[in-house]
Amino acid sequence: MKKTLKIVAGIAVFIILVVILVFYLTSNMVDTANSFFKAIKQNDLTKAQTYLAEEFKAATDEKALKDFLATSALANFRETSWGERQVSAGGRGELSGSVTTESGSTIPIKMTLVKERGEWKIYSLRRPEAGLTTKDESVTPQPPSAGVATKQEPATSQKSPLVLTAKEASRSMPGKPEQIALAKRSIHDFGVSLKAKSMEHFRNSVSNLWQQQFSTEKLNEAYGKVIEAELDLSALDTIDPILDEEPKIDKDGVLTLKGHYQTHPKQVYFQEKFINEGGAWKLLGFHFRFE
Repeated sequence: MKKTLKIVAGIAVFIILVVILVFYLTSNMVDTANSFFKAIKQNDLTKAQTYLAEEFKAATDEKALKDFLATSALANFRETSWGERQVSAGGRGELSGSVTTESGSTIPIKMTLVKERGEWKIYSLRRPEAGLTTKDESVTPQPPSAGVATKQEPATSQKSPLVLTAKEASRSMPGKPEQIALAKRSIHDFGVSLKAKSMEHFRNSVSNLWQQQFSTEKLNEAYGKVIEAELDLSALDTIDPILDEEPKIDKDGVLTLKGHYQTHPKQVYFQEKFINEGGAWKLLGFHFRFE
């Protein structure tokens, strides 16, 4: 009986420690979110925009942001409550909860945040639309369209690759030839950097979101052992990889390619993740191994 009680107590302590750790890791995210809403309440949009990610600001001008906040009643912010918090690898986090307005109404809200220069910034802001609907009203960053433009489209009509709905994601799935080309290009760029003993070329080829999280120096450190191994991947340039699984685009708009190169005596296996930036798929995550 005593042993059982000790086990139960140990599990309880572990759960408490996990909860404490989650709240510790996400505390700065909450600070950013709450500071953003406080600035909005004070009608200080200039200050509010300091809490936004660069891609958010590039896609959503002050007027569009103001219009969204006004129509969603978020400008009448009183307090927030974040019931779900999540931090993932690569400097991304999510907050899900609600905003209580001065009138006492509660608005469900979801935020995606990214780290820029060591600080959490708001990458997307979403709230479910009230009433009978299957869609979300969103304010999200999206690279501006190519060409000359004098104004942004209304924020509520924009969607980022990171918040695509399942229906939109399926429509944006690249064809098989492009999937193969994406996989080969990533391996090629990585191989070029290995040969140069510097991840500079590889970093320049990846997504802006990944570049914001990792400098060339950090990538050199992360792939240090691979660089020291002096691997030559140039032979893979003449081989098409085999995709082992059906490519998928998740709810965040991240495309995952898993496959291998039919090489001997060992095969090269890879997993690559991409996001769509400005209409082009850019690398967000990369892993490979020999088997």
